[in-house]
Amino acid sequence: MRRFYWDWQNGVMYDFMTTHATDLLSFAGSAGLLLLYQQYLRWRTRRDPASSAQDVMLAARAAWVASVMRERRDILAVQTLRNSTMSASFMASTAVLLIIGVLTLSAQGDKLSGTWHALNFLGQSGAEMWLFKLLMMLFDLLFAFFSFSMSVRIFHHVGYLINVPLDKASEAVQIRQVEVQLNRAGIYYRIGMRSYYFTVPLLFWLFGPLWLLGATLAVVFFLFHMDRAPRRDTDLMG
Repeated sequence: MRRFYWDWQNGVMYDFMTTHATDLLSFAGSAGLLLLYQQYLRWRTRRDPASSAQDVMLAARAAWVASVMRERRDILAVQTLRNSTMSASFMASTAVLLIIGVLTLSAQGDKLSGTWHALNFLGQSGAEMWLFKLLMMLFDLLFAFFSFSMSVRIFHHVGYLINVPLDKASEAVQIRQVEVQLNRAGIYYRIGMRSYYFTVPLLFWLFGPLWLLGATLAVVFFLFHMDRAPRRDTDLMG
């Protein structure tokens, strides 16, 4: 009986991959494009750190922390961190609402899958693939929620660290510790926003694999321009 059980499972998995090969290949291609862009962005940042908007923000946060702690600008620190915490909290709450929406769609897959696949020219419209697409979207939104929650947590800790009086003997170490924590919160926030951006191709995947690839190319084009730091006055004006 145990041998029959595993053979049955393998048969079902093989049938699923064969029937929905177009959707799975398009999903693999979309993930590959996103990973390729991230590798390109890392290569460009290592070659020229000033070309990356992320590195510019890392340096700006570090300079802001040093200025606030040395000049004792406590009110400015509290207001800025409050705004950052509220923004991350809003994004985390939005992720929860979207997760509830995805779970609602999964419960109505048999009624909506045919309607959503009206523009599907290549992929299959089976209920199994519909649930698989929603599952991928659910994982992406859960990852976004986790990232924004970590960002809120670290912003909360920075609010205490940045108001600690400086010790002349360890001033540089104290400032460096706060810089690292604040930049870590910013990185988690950026990861959460990237997860939101990647939800767009997953949403278009509900209409078919061609829509997934097209939306992925659009997101990569958008990120290419957004991740580029302006370096000249013409870039700033444009």
